[in-house]
Amino acid sequence: MNDATPAPSLRRRLVGSALRRYRESLGYDLGTAARILECHPSKISRIETGQRGIRPKAARDALAAIARRTSHPGWQPGHDQVPGSACAEFLDIEKAASAIFAYAPVQVPRLLQIPDYARAVIAADPDVPEHAQAALAAAGLARRQAIVHERRTALTAVIGEAALRQQVGSAAVTRAQLRYLAEVSASCPEVCIRILPFAAGEHAGSSAGFSVLQFSRVPSLGLVHVDGPAGGICLDTPAAVAAYTTTFTRLQLVSLTTQESAARLAEGALVREA
Repeated sequence: MNDATPAPSLRRRLVGSALRRYRESLGYDLGTAARILECHPSKISRIETGQRGIRPKAARDALAAIARRTSHPGWQPGHDQVPGSACAEFLDIEKAASAIFAYAPVQVPRLLQIPDYARAVIAADPDVPEHAQAALAAAGLARRQAIVHERRTALTAVIGEAALRQQVGSAAVTRAQLRYLAEVSASCPEVCIRILPFAAGEHAGSSAGFSVLQFSRVPSLGLVHVDGPAGGICLDTPAAVAAYTTTFTRLQLVSLTTQESAARLAEGALVREA
């Protein structure tokens, strides 16, 4: 018989961690907070460690948006079929973010992939079963539409030059993808695309891409997703969020400017045309 206790969900850990930091910033220990809330200290402890959920009304603004699970049409069903519950939960929390930083060394970030490009990437992933590919592609398109074009969340993407040269799908698909990046960079003020050139040499980034979520109404809150097999991993500690945010800032410093990046994207599309 397996007596192991299930790990707290990512959403509960994130909300609990934010509430703990808020309590500590006020100078309250568990006993004081318990007296104010008229409950046992163990209840607060379980909430802060993610062992116990919290009603959405108890978490305001961004915390409520994270704690309450809502779905965008066509979004959640596809993500439910992705191996790795942490990744699926990250995508669900992503909609509450005020800013997203994405580093993609060898492929276009998922939030900026056109449908044909996304389908080719999904089809090449051995962790995604064939029967789930269509639903996952549709979910990705809904996610991009909601975050980039409807909510207009601030998105900064650092894309490695390798992504411009790596053919995904056909040459026509890759060319269309590069054109889309150039167009969205020019037409969406909230989207900032920076190309990390080969000439940058050694840099702070690793071979694995990652994304950082920020929540303006709760500055101490943050979440990191690192790409990898079976959905990758999610990190929610303040130290991890700070480290990856610093890494992203350093990557921006050695990347091309937005104007230079737009020119490089247009050039890449033309080269593919030839």
